[in-house]
Amino acid sequence: MTAMKKMKMNGKVALITGASSGIGAALAREYGRLGAEVVLSARRVDRLESLVEELEASGCSALAVPCDVTRDGDPERAVEAAIERFGRIDHVQANAGFGVAGWFHKLGVEDYRRQFDTNVFGVIRTVGAVREALIESRGCLALMGSVNSYVALPGTSPYSMSKHAVMALAGSLRHEFGVHGVSVTLVAPGFVDSEIRQVDNQGRHTGNTVDPIPDWLRMDAMTAARKIVRGVSRRRRVVLVTGHGKAIVFLQRHFPGFTEFLVRRVGVRGRKEPKGGVHRTGLA
Repeated sequence: MTAMKKMKMNGKVALITGASSGIGAALAREYGRLGAEVVLSARRVDRLESLVEELEASGCSALAVPCDVTRDGDPERAVEAAIERFGRIDHVQANAGFGVAGWFHKLGVEDYRRQFDTNVFGVIRTVGAVREALIESRGCLALMGSVNSYVALPGTSPYSMSKHAVMALAGSLRHEFGVHGVSVTLVAPGFVDSEIRQVDNQGRHTGNTVDPIPDWLRMDAMTAARKIVRGVSRRRRVVLVTGHGKAIVFLQRHFPGFTEFLVRRVGVRGRKEPKGGVHRTGLA
């Protein structure tokens, strides 16, 4: 039997932000498959309710809670609903996020502020809301970073900055939460199948964008979710997802000059500027 087949999470409760699609929805399915009770939070309530029906049909207990991580009080309400329904929280996946793209001279301060409000302050709001519950359960906290936490690409400065900040936050919280028995994992995906490349710079889902990343380079969301849940359950410091993501981080760590050369050759090729949605060119 594989490690994943042996691992069970009966009696555990997982709370996932950004659970309406992509990696978030896949995480919900994976926790449900392993026997955990799942709390789904996101802005698109119809998507959440549909996923709850799917999970409950498979025998999993699930709860949908509307939550916008950019709004003060929303994460707290999600945590309160989870505690009221299930009595505890063991795993938290701070997954909600999107990407702002564009050459620096085409962006304004508001673009950076909008990016940080979701990807950084949204994570901070989530962590603040779940802290006491995780300390009580001595649970696991996962923060969604990116390969761009390690490698910044041209035309992705808002997104790359936000994911660098999440990596720093994970590093600090690993010490602060560790004394209470809570593990903190930075999740750093590369290209994964999701709707995130269909989201514009305003955070709006367009729904009509052809994914520019070739099929052979994208990892299936369920495969990514299995790797993430396994790593978080094992209380790893970092979970790098996708082979190309691991390769790029390795190059950045050991051959930064060569990595910079590659980025300039590939990322700035033709000096084409992104039209919006960091994941046209970004790494996660």
